[in-house]
Amino acid sequence: MEKHLVRTSKFLSLVLRHNPQTIGLRLDEGGWARVDELIARARGARVNLTEELLREVVEKNDKKRFALSEDGLRIRASQGHSIAVSLDLDPVEPPEFLYHGTASRFTESIRESGLVRGRRNHVHLSKDERTAVSVGQRHGKPVALVIKAGRMHEEGFQFFLSANGVWLTEKVPADYIIFPDESFTS
Repeated sequence: MEKHLVRTSKFLSLVLRHNPQTIGLRLDEGGWARVDELIARARGARVNLTEELLREVVEKNDKKRFALSEDGLRIRASQGHSIAVSLDLDPVEPPEFLYHGTASRFTESIRESGLVRGRRNHVHLSKDERTAVSVGQRHGKPVALVIKAGRMHEEGFQFFLSANGVWLTEKVPADYIIFPDESFTS
């Protein structure tokens, strides 16, 4: 993605996922912001946004991090919030296995505590190992952990599928994780 789109995407992540107050923006309970207000507030913070640029970021972002409302008047982050929002996602049955990408240096901590959401509202999981490795490499030497999602679901854990295909759950206890040095069994 082009540099100006990456820069804009990072700015949108800040204000739509983590800290809208940075520019005095208000999100509704679903995490939506009015496009006209976002543009005006960004301009006040010396960030040049246009409707065309927002559409381009939404369309070209490879992870589909943002969505525009059908009428194009509102925008929100698809997932990854560290602020309270309701994405109005219904629980869905996950596939038997999902994946979580992380850096190898975190595996011992994960063995002890499982996967926790930290500052975010959910733990993020991928449907394929390749995507998980891509996520993990942002933090160091990547590893893909295999999550026994089907078993978790059978035992009462809820899963949600975000608009951009990221699987979400509240936590993943270590008992449901297959680490790279373990055999792949359910």
